[in-house]
Amino acid sequence: MSEVSRSRRFTNIHVLQIIRYRLPAAGMISILHRVSGAAMFLLLPFILYLFDLSITSEISFARLQGYTSHWLVKLVILGLSWAYMHHFCAGIRHLVMDLHIGLTKEGANKSAKIVFAVSLPLTALVALKLFGAF
Repeated sequence: MSEVSRSRRFTNIHVLQIIRYRLPAAGMISILHRVSGAAMFLLLPFILYLFDLSITSEISFARLQGYTSHWLVKLVILGLSWAYMHHFCAGIRHLVMDLHIGLTKEGANKSAKIVFAVSLPLTALVALKLFGAF
């Protein structure tokens, strides 16, 4: 055994060390893909309920439209928009990786950065539209 391999000791990290732990971009994308999918799945009944209310009548639509003018509700909508954009882009990344493209460490990090480079500007466009820039 070489001197370098003897000096390394791999252990599990403690919960309190998670904040300081630096994941590569591919690991961060993977975790955020799961978080965004879970958020959309858990909020789906609520979203469907709101959709049902919005198409019930013009009065209920106007009432919901009044709620969505509040900045806090807009932030929640923006969060859900980010979850969708990120989950969609990361899902395409996973499908490409299923075709055995970009499986190297460098390829995985490059595709992870591409996911950020696409999903964040798309979310920014939604934010601009949501907050009335155009």
